Amino acid sequence: MLSCDICGETVSSEPDMKAHLLIVHMENEVICPFCKLSGVNYDEMCFHIETAHFEQNELERNFERINTGQYGTSDNRKDSSLQCRADINSGIHSACASNQPKISAQSLPKDGTLKHKDFYSENLTDSRKFLKSMEKQSDRTKLKESIYETMYSPPECPFCGKIEDNSQDMETHVKTKHADLLDTPLEDCNQLLYDCPMCGLICTNYHILQEHVDLHLEESSFGQGVNRVQCSRDLELAQQLQQEEDRKRRSEESRQEMEEFQKLQRQYGLDNSGGYKQQQLRNMEIEVNRGRMHPSEFHRRKADMMESLAIGVDDGKTKTSGVMEALCRYYQNAATDVRRVWLSAGVDHFHSSFGDKGWGCGYRNFQMLLSSLLQNDTYGDSLKDMSVPCIPKIQSMIEDAWKEGFDPQGASQLNNRLQGTKAWIGACEIYTLLTSLRIKCRIVDFHKSTGPLGTHPRLFEWILSYYASEREGSPKVVCTSKPPIYLQHQGHSRTVVGIEERKNRTLCLLVFDPGCPSREMQKLLKQDMEVSSLKQLRKFVGNLKHKQYQIVAVEGVLSSEEKIARRQASQVFTAEKIP
Repeated sequence: MLSCDICGETVSSEPDMKAHLLIVHMENEVICPFCKLSGVNYDEMCFHIETAHFEQNELERNFERINTGQYGTSDNRKDSSLQCRADINSGIHSACASNQPKISAQSLPKDGTLKHKDFYSENLTDSRKFLKSMEKQSDRTKLKESIYETMYSPPECPFCGKIEDNSQDMETHVKTKHADLLDTPLEDCNQLLYDCPMCGLICTNYHILQEHVDLHLEESSFGQGVNRVQCSRDLELAQQLQQEEDRKRRSEESRQEMEEFQKLQRQYGLDNSGGYKQQQLRNMEIEVNRGRMHPSEFHRRKADMMESLAIGVDDGKTKTSGVMEALCRYYQNAATDVRRVWLSAGVDHFHSSFGDKGWGCGYRNFQMLLSSLLQNDTYGDSLKDMSVPCIPKIQSMIEDAWKEGFDPQGASQLNNRLQGTKAWIGACEIYTLLTSLRIKCRIVDFHKSTGPLGTHPRLFEWILSYYASEREGSPKVVCTSKPPIYLQHQGHSRTVVGIEERKNRTLCLLVFDPGCPSREMQKLLKQDMEVSSLKQLRKFVGNLKHKQYQIVAVEGVLSSEEKIARRQASQVFTAEKIP
């Protein structure tokens, strides 16, 4: 074994060492045998041939293996192969083997390079002679011809793939178009570059690229885990915020509901702030403090109130009597714009006092209605030995009616308790109380307007029919025996004591309002009553525009059996609806 003193490579024989020195360490210029590329060293030329002329070089190697497998000894074959490889790769002018013709130095041009024409005219001709000699020793002529046809095809650019007609044009193309690539060091040219598909980083090794991508994947996996944890925390925070918001909203709704409920309790007298007695005393004390009432007057009124509450009878301090008689005289002597008028039976007017101001209208209207019934002999048996009760007594009477079984739903709404409160009462409580006293009555509900602009002409017509059984042929003033009518609407109640039919055929109600003080009602008792005094009594169709009106009309006396039947019917309270 022989070792090269220059590079240290080991070879088996002297011919091999000579071939090695000639091929590897020669000083002559290396020229590509396929495209005549020059100006590079041997290793660069080998890289060029492997990349640009891979197919031609492969065919050459196959051809050499054919020759090696069929001809000559191993040494001759090795020498011939090395010599042929050196001639092909370096372009020096020596024979491939002892049988290969040589190219003389005189056949070279002045620049010492082989041109494409010379290569085809000299090298190719001698090579073909050599092939013909080889064909006599082998039966693979077609394979060899195809090998050489492929080896000596027109040159192709190793960088862009462009095909030129000759090697000179290809050399010019490469030097002009790809000069920057020719200046690149061999180790850079020989390296394949790999782009990271995730960040675009260029790697020189596939394994480095794989490790780099794995880092990306680990980072992405870690980031996804962090994101999942963050998303979970965000979800928990969002749920907590939503729950807190819902809790605050429910708390606010509960607070508002409680405030509204307390407001309604105060409005309807169910706030446990005391009843008639407490309010009476408190308001009188205010009057004393303001100097509007003398202390002696305060004590006198207090004593009268305590006596009234003790016997359960109204003290009459808010009552005005004789108004219906005064109205009858007025309509007979005046009221030229009235065609006819129907008046109820005698009624006493009761107005609110310090003890029930703001909530006692229902009780005061019941006192007016009862004062009329007490003057009518028809109801004497039902109201035997009864006087007009005070407000606390009326509350006690309604509670007794509830205990008998009347209107259990209404009783439940008012907590089955009225005494000691300022609870409002309406048409249902008036009906319950009258029925418990065996007074026959009915509730009619005008639940929606029956005329333009929210008016209720049907209400006026019903009241007219209640008072006027026969309209034609009746006198101008009709003083009927009919009791007054309890009229309820949202927030207030009044008592209807008559109805006018005016000369223009319009109707006008005459009502007693508990809010009207005694000094105003006293003006109706004067002999020379003024028309302006009636203004507080008259209510035309256009004056009643509440959404709903209910009336309680008395119609007679109930028997014991009828009272029981009405009590049973009141378990599910219903009213007659118009329309």
